[in-house]
Amino acid sequence: MTKKDKIIIFDTTLRDGEQSPGATMNMNEKILIAQTLDKMGVDIIEAGFAIASKGDFEAVNEVAKVVKDAVVCSLARAKRPDIDAASEAIKTAKNGRIHTFISTSEIHLKYQIKMTEEEVLEAIRDSVSYSRNLCGDVEWSGMDATRTRDDFLCKAVETAINAGATTINLPDTVGYTTPTEYAELIQMVRNRVPNIDKAIISVHCHDDLGLAVANSLAAIGAGARQIECTINGLGERAGNTALEEIVMAIKTRNDALPYETNIDSTQIIRASKLVSTITGFVVQNNKAIVGSNAFAHESGIHQDGMLKNASTYEIMTPESVGLHKSELVMGKHSGRHAFKKKLEELGFNLGDNVFAQAFADFKDLADKKKEIYDEDIIALLDNNAIKVVEAIELESLQIICGSDGKPQSNLELNIKGRVEKAETTGDGPVDALFNGIKKLVPHGAKLELYQVHAVTGGTDAQAEVTVRLNNDGRIVTGNSRNTDTLVASALAYLAAVNKIGGLKE
Repeated sequence: MTKKDKIIIFDTTLRDGEQSPGATMNMNEKILIAQTLDKMGVDIIEAGFAIASKGDFEAVNEVAKVVKDAVVCSLARAKRPDIDAASEAIKTAKNGRIHTFISTSEIHLKYQIKMTEEEVLEAIRDSVSYSRNLCGDVEWSGMDATRTRDDFLCKAVETAINAGATTINLPDTVGYTTPTEYAELIQMVRNRVPNIDKAIISVHCHDDLGLAVANSLAAIGAGARQIECTINGLGERAGNTALEEIVMAIKTRNDALPYETNIDSTQIIRASKLVSTITGFVVQNNKAIVGSNAFAHESGIHQDGMLKNASTYEIMTPESVGLHKSELVMGKHSGRHAFKKKLEELGFNLGDNVFAQAFADFKDLADKKKEIYDEDIIALLDNNAIKVVEAIELESLQIICGSDGKPQSNLELNIKGRVEKAETTGDGPVDALFNGIKKLVPHGAKLELYQVHAVTGGTDAQAEVTVRLNNDGRIVTGNSRNTDTLVASALAYLAAVNKIGGLKE
């Protein structure tokens, strides 16, 4: 048997994914996602755009410190200040990469960057060679490659490789191409660029026409060996190539796609839920691989087949993506040993101090919720992992509501060490609560989204609440979980308010 070609998985959830309006993540959240990606076997983590802001720089730098195996990458325009920032941000990484880009299509040159083709080629020479002097691993991207003239694209690629790029990315930036066209583009570049053998071809596809995954798979069939993708397909506009769909397509149809990746597919569900919780972007029920209906069968014909042999209607097992049947095995009488064993079954290996805190939190949850499911434990650990010390914290909350009179909120907040109280009313209990927070913490942000999901079934399920605020065009998201929906609502709203800025020391 011949050795299968390795497909490099380049995850850009923390960079391109975060560019989705409302998907902004704080430092702790980015670190947690990066550690999850590293654990699942992602080869390259694009941690951010270092020059974009002080926060982005610090996030890339901190991610670089904690990632153990993956290459940590920062994006940079073809400008020396960008490249300097990227280089400095990834210095703490075990393995770092600078990813520099410039537009190549006629429409971008004319209307966006207002440069000639010769000026672009010179910018490529300068930016790539400058990057290579700072970092041994340099990726170059020709933005809007799929709408670029063939002759110029080939010149740009050859120039980038001569200047030191070891990975060449040919992105479908606006989600315009089709699988056949994309495969032909990759083949054309491989045939016409004389030094292409010195670089790996990468693809980065957007999903504007719903073709991102199909285009990426067509590209590797034509010779690309790196796929840039995100968890849940998160990204600008219609999103990016979904990591989970690429990985499971290769794993499930290895006869037609004879490649291999380093991804531990049993970590997919956890990564999906983590990103969904942090960003507030709910995964649609019928989403491939990670949707709640992906392994559900309601049709009588399907159920009959499943009962006889699961392979009649399931082409992959739920376990292969880390989906465990929710078994009732834990409760308030469960001991430390049983809890530790359950964590190991779920893939968690905690240190003594973290375990002690997790066990205490589990006991607190068990006092409120009789039946503890696997999803509850995963939610509890993920929720604790992204907690940060905030400038504004909830001290206490009481809500009075019913069929008579207006709902009333009695709220106490700790604002930078000072406890403040407010009694407010509203059109409903949530409105009364949010009015109380706005009274104590005045702000002009507009509530764009308030959504509640149950982590598990039952009336005592933990409520997962997401709040999205728009503050003068800047969109922030807060989320929290609690067995009390209104407490979860308060915590989620406060998490968003804390992200607005100007409230922290």
